[in-house]
Amino acid sequence: IHAPKEVLRRYGEILKLRLPMKEILGKQIDVQPRTNFIVEGFNTQCEKIKSIISVDQEKFPERGHRFTAIYSRDREYLFDVDSPCFFTPAIHSRIVQFILDRKRFSDNPNDDFSFGIERLLNENIYTAAYPLHDGDLNKPGSMRKLLYTEWAAVKRWYRYQPLDYVKEYFGVKIALYFAWLGFYTHMLMPASVVGLLCFLYSCISIYHHKPSNDVCNPELNITMCPQCDNFCYYWDLSAACTQARITYLFDNASTVFFAIFMSIWAVTFLELWKRYSAEITHRWDLTGFDVQEEHPRPQYLARLSHVKRKQLNIITNSMEPHVPFWRMRVPATIFSFSVVLLLVALAFAAVAAVVLYRMSLMTALRLYGKSRDNSSYVMFFTNVTAACINLCCIVVFNWMYSYLAEYLTELEFIRTQTQFDDSLTLKIYLLQFVNYYASIFYIAFFKGKFVGHPKEYNRFLGHRQEECALGGCLLELCIQLGIIMIGKQAMNTVLEMCFPLFFKWMNTLKFKAGLQKEQSSYKTKPQWVKDYKLVEWGPRSLFPEYLEMVLQYGFVTIFVAAFPLAPLFALLNNILEMRLDARKLLTYYRRPVTQRVRDIGVWYRILDSIGKLSVITNGLIIAFTSNFIPRLVYRFHVSKHFSLNGFLNHSLSVFNTSEFEFRRFPDRYQEPSGLESYKEVPICRYVDYREPPGAPNEYEHSALFWHILAARLAFVVIFENVVACVIILVKWLIPDVPRALRDQIRRENYLTNEIIIKQEALRATSTCEESKKQFDNLKMIADVSPPITRRVTLGVGACPVTPDDWDLIIDRSLSESEVDLVTHSNTFPSDSQSKSNDDAKTPTSV
Repeated sequence: IHAPKEVLRRYGEILKLRLPMKEILGKQIDVQPRTNFIVEGFNTQCEKIKSIISVDQEKFPERGHRFTAIYSRDREYLFDVDSPCFFTPAIHSRIVQFILDRKRFSDNPNDDFSFGIERLLNENIYTAAYPLHDGDLNKPGSMRKLLYTEWAAVKRWYRYQPLDYVKEYFGVKIALYFAWLGFYTHMLMPASVVGLLCFLYSCISIYHHKPSNDVCNPELNITMCPQCDNFCYYWDLSAACTQARITYLFDNASTVFFAIFMSIWAVTFLELWKRYSAEITHRWDLTGFDVQEEHPRPQYLARLSHVKRKQLNIITNSMEPHVPFWRMRVPATIFSFSVVLLLVALAFAAVAAVVLYRMSLMTALRLYGKSRDNSSYVMFFTNVTAACINLCCIVVFNWMYSYLAEYLTELEFIRTQTQFDDSLTLKIYLLQFVNYYASIFYIAFFKGKFVGHPKEYNRFLGHRQEECALGGCLLELCIQLGIIMIGKQAMNTVLEMCFPLFFKWMNTLKFKAGLQKEQSSYKTKPQWVKDYKLVEWGPRSLFPEYLEMVLQYGFVTIFVAAFPLAPLFALLNNILEMRLDARKLLTYYRRPVTQRVRDIGVWYRILDSIGKLSVITNGLIIAFTSNFIPRLVYRFHVSKHFSLNGFLNHSLSVFNTSEFEFRRFPDRYQEPSGLESYKEVPICRYVDYREPPGAPNEYEHSALFWHILAARLAFVVIFENVVACVIILVKWLIPDVPRALRDQIRRENYLTNEIIIKQEALRATSTCEESKKQFDNLKMIADVSPPITRRVTLGVGACPVTPDDWDLIIDRSLSESEVDLVTHSNTFPSDSQSKSNDDAKTPTSV
């Protein structure tokens, strides 16, 4: 399909495209250098490093700044329409797609949905519709080859992206995604360095940690109570030595510092992104773009074609269908909300199933185990397999959620494509949030918190609840985070490359089967034949890319206190992800239709919500999941020398084994198998702060438990308020738009107005000269020709009335109203008007 220039001009005005204006000599502006987060502010000694990581200016020359304005055919003289790149290929594809999406193909007035290329594709009238790539990957001089070798190559991972050229080739929406991904990856570098330093500190100080050294000391001879009802035995505390060492790597003083740092990092990242986004928005002429200016979706108009009531859109000043609130919008919203709640409940049910799996597996392993000291290894194996099963459930639910969310969004009568995408994004992210994070929230805040004590356990469906390992559930939380985060990223990377290859192979088979005759008629394959074998890039194909990165951002911020290495793994993944995504777009997919957006849309609000949630979750993890607060209370409230000597013994409560439930209620509970084969143990220890046997309130929470609980709550309040104050300070110190950019925008607006005035003046001058020639010709005709009567209109920008014109006015003996008409509009009345106004006996000619 070819779009003639007249079609481009007409739809360029309809779509309100901003196009380059004519250049006026002397009207130049110094464009501020683009924002480079890493190298900005480096001194001159770093210029060599800067040249290595910056965009290669020889291959991607800096684009000159052009003044732009909203295109109008009435003022086409303002625009550089003769420029060969006035209507770029991206504008071509966007206009053609806009027409194809709305073109009717049926004369049946009752078929409201007989429009659009999408329906024709669904009904197999056409097999594909797509813009063409700029040559193949081996064509020298093509933009596609240049981007493939310099942007998509993994070996160029250290270089900045040529975003201006990506925007020209793929459009604003895709270029903005890569801009955000690149900025996010750069911001992960300081977080990765700090997290790695905290981890190295933990590794260096691991053998200086007194509580873990006590756990590994077999001379203490501490016997722990069984961890399940049946087939679990007494076990020696030293068997958990390895687990205690690993737990310390993620549960130490540096964890608190890193949690505070990451909370501040999250808000700093968003504030700096707003500044960077403002610079990109200005550079790509997206400033002032309003979603309400976007045309309604054709599917939206088709579904409302039977609605007779119209309402005025105050932005576009056009009449649009009015959606009945109570009859259509409310039922659709209630139905959509109900289905979303059902899917959320299904995700929680999956988490409960994984919990039951852990309980049953631990019982089975201990049933067939031969060693009495394998409790810690059984728990480790159970946690790893349960996390893998949870990951598989997540992948399966993802497919189901995507289809249901799109169906529900279609029912809600969303007006524009941008609003539709935002609503769909919120639904899918809510479902994915529960899907990915439900098990993690369970481990962090619920597991092992309501177990009870050996004399009377709190049971669920007749079974004991899961217990945390020695030192809390932080190690299990770390394992769950690592497997889901790293496993999801690895799986997505493999699938993102394998699926396009598979579909490309399927398209190749389809092409050979259906178009083999046409193929034989070509000496060289045209570009449409080469692109037909590629995979279609749908209108929402960018959504999974954003979703993957935002979910990763949640792992990096919400639970970073339990996994300080998360930013490092995210950084390594993103460096590869950025180049593989670029390679995938250029190699395996057809060229997308360009879309114009102002920013990353609803994803920013999601990121902001995640940042605020991370402050709460990190404070709660440190206070209630880790042992940081109990150690702090012991050091300053119990220990006389502010040390942790004796902390392990202090954190373990004592239980009299004669008071087990199966001994007190033999008719209700069965005695554990194999327990009689071991020597009788008078007492065993368990992790809790409770009164010892024989005390007035035996096995009740001790006073120290309530002190620790108060300290935990106080820590959460102090942590959140301190971080909140720092966040407010950071937002105040970092304005959304830099002052230099704000001044530059004002300067450009001023110069744009001057260009318009200058062009109007030039047009008025040329019109004035033509008008004078016209008057001279008319005066000669009046002197030599018989009287004639005509109206003369000088048009826009005509010259003021000259002395020669006054001679004509006097000769004609015009009335007062006609003189006013001539002086203000340069329009001479006709003879009939002149006669009717002042009854002149002799007609006046011009």
